[in-house]
Amino acid sequence: MIRLPRPLDPVRSIKIKIGMILIGAGAAGMTWFSLWLGWFPFWTSVTAIVVALVTLQFLAHGLTSPLREMTTAARSMAQGDYTRRVRATSRDEVGQLAEAFNQMAADLAAADRQRRELIANVSHELRTPITALQGLLENIVDGVAHAEPETMQTALTQTERLGRLVTELLDLSRLDAGVVPLTRTPINVPDFLDGVVREAQVNAAGSGRDVQFEISAAAVVLRGDRERLHQVFANLLDNAARHSPPGGTVLVRAERRDDHLVVAVADEGEGIPAAERDRVFERFNRGERPDSGGTGLGLAIARWVVQLHRGTIAVVDPDRDRGGCHIQVALPLQTT
Repeated sequence: MIRLPRPLDPVRSIKIKIGMILIGAGAAGMTWFSLWLGWFPFWTSVTAIVVALVTLQFLAHGLTSPLREMTTAARSMAQGDYTRRVRATSRDEVGQLAEAFNQMAADLAAADRQRRELIANVSHELRTPITALQGLLENIVDGVAHAEPETMQTALTQTERLGRLVTELLDLSRLDAGVVPLTRTPINVPDFLDGVVREAQVNAAGSGRDVQFEISAAAVVLRGDRERLHQVFANLLDNAARHSPPGGTVLVRAERRDDHLVVAVADEGEGIPAAERDRVFERFNRGERPDSGGTGLGLAIARWVVQLHRGTIAVVDPDRDRGGCHIQVALPLQTT
């Protein structure tokens, strides 16, 4: 595609550009009027008019070219092509509009890519437990297997995984829509964490995990959404219990640092490589543990909840004498 030059691009105001074109048009009109009165030689006047008209057409084309490009790109975007971009070399309002249009196109392309990845990931995550359930039920119907407690426990586990996935997908939909307000209430941190740990102990025992929990919490009161924060720490403790070795210990430590509450959850598992620590908070990312039993959404939702509380969550270096995975959550004690 041939790109014609835009001589008016350096001009920073579209008003000045229009004024220059109007002046040029006026000059061409005066030249024609002078020719009609016989003030100028015929061929000189004709030449001046032709040059003026060509110049005006050239300038007007450069002025409206970004608008035409945006029209073409918008039609392509309506058909699902988000790769088109507009040449944004002008410094006036049209140039600013072109830059904003390009940014919008890039954002739409990213959103479309995330949507496709989400559909692919959700399809994969749903297919795994559904396939397991289908195979199990077919074996029972065909008489190959019997509805014994161990068999039904396997079916229950897959059903629970489906339930967690659906719940977390609903949370993600609320996340993307931005329609989840926080209900902040005073939270007694030691009592709150004690309740979360007791629940984690019951879940670990029910799943046959030989894991112990130790808790150390300072007497601090935090204003936050109890239900959402419970979701965060329940997920962290469940992950820690799942990745701990038999007989391992999950340590929960909460302390006050200046105007923040810092809660650390540490296990004695293999840990997370430094290069993977940021990616574990991405959706459907389970690192090097694809068969860990999780959905890959829990940490993404945990980061979202913590950020709603204006806090931070990160995987930090573990203690030298302990190893394992060490996740630290920092929440401000005073919120505005």
